[in-house]
Amino acid sequence: MPRRRLKRVLATVALALTAATATGGWTFGPHTTIVSGPPPGAEEWRADDSLGVTLPDPGDASPAEVAAFFAGLGPAQRQDLAARHPLTVGNLDGAPVELRYEANARAWQDFHGTPLDEGRQLLAFDPRGRGTFVEVFGDLVAAERTAVLVPGMDNDLATHGTPVSWARSLHDELTEDAPGVPAATVAWVGYTTPDGVGPDVATDRLAGAGAPRLARFLDGLARTAPRTAPPTVLCHSYGSVVCGLAARDGFAAGDLVLLGSPGTRAGTADALGTDARVWATRGPDDWISAIPNVQVLGLGHGTDPTDPAYGARVVTSDDVEGHGGYGEPGTDALRNLSAITLGAYELISCAPNSPECSDATAR
Repeated sequence: MPRRRLKRVLATVALALTAATATGGWTFGPHTTIVSGPPPGAEEWRADDSLGVTLPDPGDASPAEVAAFFAGLGPAQRQDLAARHPLTVGNLDGAPVELRYEANARAWQDFHGTPLDEGRQLLAFDPRGRGTFVEVFGDLVAAERTAVLVPGMDNDLATHGTPVSWARSLHDELTEDAPGVPAATVAWVGYTTPDGVGPDVATDRLAGAGAPRLARFLDGLARTAPRTAPPTVLCHSYGSVVCGLAARDGFAAGDLVLLGSPGTRAGTADALGTDARVWATRGPDDWISAIPNVQVLGLGHGTDPTDPAYGARVVTSDDVEGHGGYGEPGTDALRNLSAITLGAYELISCAPNSPECSDATAR
């Protein structure tokens, strides 16, 4: 092994070991508890025979099966199910969007004891553990262009400022850039993210659990928001590991954008096996650049997606500050994200090492 690569491998191992022991006597191994399976109330839902038919199992029914089931119900039947089983209906990919909003607003009030703020649209809400949720900005059903943001570490019900503010800012930018094009943005905090600096940030344990949830969500989106073009999926930091695994499992996306990425556990964009256009960017002072882009003994996430060898279209983020500034209004990064989402590829600002990034004829 060349000396330079050996040093990077050792740095990755040292980083992971440091992460594993940096907080109060941790030992190396998994520490964040993964919340899986359907939310509380699934057993009551499965036992509900009020309609005289078997309800779709929230644990394994496909979004297509869920969509077909609700399509066969009348409005009163749908409302009744949502009222009696809000956590189940609110988290069923394939259920009608507006019905899920109503169910999650009810579940939120039941859990928190106060109403959900007026105007908020929760497409998912699960209070277990640190909590997961999905929030929508814009009219998702009427949207012709949609972006889904997949965040990295330290995002949950209590701490989620970056993905939510990005989704809001991007929706505003889309509206300004193309006022005649209905658009929606989605903050998908739909998986258990790494909790602080620990061993999970160096492995794919949490990403492996989150990837099928993301793929299922995107499948459900295609069933319940049929007007939208295949969505743009924006993956920040550790979220790009989730997206990389979901892409290899097959997911419904037109464009895949990797922002401040530590790697995708694939050596090249082609290795992701997706038909989506693959884009990447990294700000000039993003600390993620200090992470060694290697994989060894299950640690590290591989090639930097902004490396020409990876094969992604690289766009600029020249005025982005730090690791979390890609969604800040007024930045070239946000303008590029808007252009990608709108399919206005000719408006994209390409990085110097990717002069042909705006060529929409290639995948």
